[in-house]
Amino acid sequence: MSSIRLAMVGVGNCASSLVQGIHYCREYGEDAVGVLHPLLGGYRPEDIEVVAAFDIDRRKVGRDVGDAIWQAPNCTTAFHRRVPETGVAVRMGALLDGVAAHMGQAPDGTRFLPSDAAQPSADEVTALLRETRTEVVINFLPVGSEQATRFYAGCALEAGAALVNAMPVFIASDPEWAGRFAARGLPIVGDDFKAQIGATITHRALANLFKLRGVPIRHTYQLNIGGNTDFYNMLDHERLGTKRRSKTEAVQSSSERRLSEQDIRIGPSDYVPWLKDNKVAFVRMEGALFGGVPMNLELRLSVEDSPNAAGVAVDAIRCARIGLDRGIGGVLEGPSAFLCKHPPQQHPDEQALALLEEFASGPVAAPAVLRKTGA
Repeated sequence: MSSIRLAMVGVGNCASSLVQGIHYCREYGEDAVGVLHPLLGGYRPEDIEVVAAFDIDRRKVGRDVGDAIWQAPNCTTAFHRRVPETGVAVRMGALLDGVAAHMGQAPDGTRFLPSDAAQPSADEVTALLRETRTEVVINFLPVGSEQATRFYAGCALEAGAALVNAMPVFIASDPEWAGRFAARGLPIVGDDFKAQIGATITHRALANLFKLRGVPIRHTYQLNIGGNTDFYNMLDHERLGTKRRSKTEAVQSSSERRLSEQDIRIGPSDYVPWLKDNKVAFVRMEGALFGGVPMNLELRLSVEDSPNAAGVAVDAIRCARIGLDRGIGGVLEGPSAFLCKHPPQQHPDEQALALLEEFASGPVAAPAVLRKTGA
């Protein structure tokens, strides 16, 4: 199969883990650890090729992607240092609401340092996506970047590229945006990644276990802390509306009955600098056994946040390319339900996985003329 030409919006920790992971898979092939689908629709993770990248921090803009992923405030684990120069320079992106005001006062190592480069117009971003023959755009913007996400989604649409929306601004689950992509024959996977083994997917599994065993949930919470820029960004609680909705709905949809707002609380809780890219989640679930006898479960989960997302990204990107190959426009239901917290249609995880794999194993490589490039 040919490569998958990818543009990254945001060169933060998730982008770093994704780029490291692509080169890790190129080096280790079938011996790569933690790859859910080594082959998906004829594509391997190492077939992903970064051809464009956007950021707004002066430590990254202008640098080769292979160098920019190591620059502060990135702090994720370097699990594969052997990333060569890519020949792709990080371009200045559009700021809009992509950075919370308080990020300029963050602690050393987390502070945002804006680039002096001129911000591009939508026409300029679209032109670059066309020039680089980008096939898939992945959105790694910070939580709360409502305007910026819609800006880049519009650019992808005009450039004829598929969209993977890794964060909780609702594009795939917004009927208007989903309809616009469907009308142009362009796929979307979204919204808001479930990590490979993260707090929300674990909470969903436990909620499903309670349902299977006939134990109604009375109360539950999931409180997360971490030390990366994402957690510092989320100290501004006005940016958290869609994030809380996304995470809460992912758990509610796996429960036997919907809980009232007073009985469920899920979302980021605090920023602890020394944790860096490690996220620690605390989950408590209170239920009722036979006869209404109370029980509770408490769990502490510690994970490196960004590799956890990158393991999902390699599947989402490949599914988007498969959709392009087959001329499928709009939301990819199975991939979105399995890989994302807030898809348009929720499914139990086992069913969503079956839908993803059924989608990926369909007929290969429809003629490229079915793609609507927007050129």
